[in-house]
Amino acid sequence: MWLQFNPGRIVSTGAKVDARSIRERRCFLCVENLPEPQKGIVYKDEFLILCNPAPIFAEHFTISNIHHVSQILGPCIPTMLDLARDLSPRLTVFYNGPKCGASAPDHMHFQANPTGLIPVENAAQEKLHRMFRRSLDSVDILTLRDFGRQVIVLESRQRENLADVLNKVLDSLRQTVGVSEEPMMNVLCSFTDGAWRVIVFPRSKHRPDVFFKEEAERFLISPAAVDIGGLIVTPLEKDFKTVNALLVESIFQEVSLPPANLDETILRLS
Repeated sequence: MWLQFNPGRIVSTGAKVDARSIRERRCFLCVENLPEPQKGIVYKDEFLILCNPAPIFAEHFTISNIHHVSQILGPCIPTMLDLARDLSPRLTVFYNGPKCGASAPDHMHFQANPTGLIPVENAAQEKLHRMFRRSLDSVDILTLRDFGRQVIVLESRQRENLADVLNKVLDSLRQTVGVSEEPMMNVLCSFTDGAWRVIVFPRSKHRPDVFFKEEAERFLISPAAVDIGGLIVTPLEKDFKTVNALLVESIFQEVSLPPANLDETILRLS
């Protein structure tokens, strides 16, 4: 894991995402609310590729829907796969669920960063961690052992099959956690040598308890895809100087889906 001190991320990390706060602010991803100098690239007449105003990486893009629609992955899975292919080999696409990291949970968007800079991308290729679970419709399903949090990895050369299996994973997660809406998760998607890799972090919680403690004991860490992937972003210097591996490990365990629930989710797939 890596730790990054990034004061520019304070707005995103500390964003108020409760229903009232969302209602009372202008959506900063809607085209009419973008800063006047902002330029973007239209993608498939549906999304707009923008420079992220508070980057974590030297190249960090926000890819937002041109319409104000809710942050829901299911209908946009084909777009995510196409983006990963079209931006490869340079960039990885990632998605934060509306209840676990998205600072604009009311507006559908992805993000993209240089491939290989989030540690889980490398771990997903290492034999030490890779644990093959099963194959379904030409999609290999794996988990990562000894990784400190629960991860599902899907790999395939078949776009439609992969989209279908990922939807099945989402349905199975819904049943596991007993919800009707989208299950809490963070997702990374990349395309290399003709094949996609989708990394799913199933979540049980958005922010850890230390996020809400009094000032002396508080750590402003709100794990999203980048953080739970192994690059912890700390907007406060005091946190950067005092966060240690044990704290990060406890945060990951607190916000991740329990191991037994992960096994249940995979066994249910058919």
